[in-house]
Amino acid sequence: MNINSGIKQAVILAIGIIMLGFCIKSGLESVISKDRKVVVKGLAEKEVEADKVTWPIVSKEIGNDLPELYQKINATTRTIRNFLVENGVKTNEINVNAPVVIDLNAERYGENRQGYRYNITSIITVTSKNVKLVRSIIARQGDLLQKGVAIVDGGYENPVKYEYVAFRQMKPKMMQEAIENAEQTATQFAENSKSKIDKIMNADQGQFSIEDRDSNTPYIKKVRVVTTVTYSLKD
Repeated sequence: MNINSGIKQAVILAIGIIMLGFCIKSGLESVISKDRKVVVKGLAEKEVEADKVTWPIVSKEIGNDLPELYQKINATTRTIRNFLVENGVKTNEINVNAPVVIDLNAERYGENRQGYRYNITSIITVTSKNVKLVRSIIARQGDLLQKGVAIVDGGYENPVKYEYVAFRQMKPKMMQEAIENAEQTATQFAENSKSKIDKIMNADQGQFSIEDRDSNTPYIKKVRVVTTVTYSLKD
């Protein structure tokens, strides 16, 4: 009886060890499978034309007689405004800012050696979604010279600004294109490692950017999205 009991215990122990081995093997395979993943980046790019333009039109008058200068700047403002309307700009797209007066004699630093006391600056801002129309007028702003009006370069403080505001409408489609691009990269990686991609484990919202295509064509924008996607792998 003792021998039979010992054999039974040995058999039970052996079966237990075998089952434990299977459990450990299965657990290890599960851990290895979970750790098998690939992290890739997906890219989507598109060139679009700006759908909004902001054009600050700067004019100046200098002299010593302030009332006379105000009359001149007001006349210049009327001429520019009429020019814009005659060429198709809507009145609600035109904003006239109050003139800014600088009294050079009142400057704290330095002596006024300019030969005149007052410098008046006027800015008329055109904000429009008709980018092509405004661009055509910008190209013909020299016509104002025939009307006795000289437009001053706005410089870095008042540049012509082009924007693409319809970006949100194309965002979902570009995100999808970026994920498809990431999947292609992941698939290639899996093939090289004798594996297959399984499913998406994680994907971020993507980093979007809108930039000028180049310095010569600021009205053409390059929209770009980069997303990071993690795929699990399987045999």
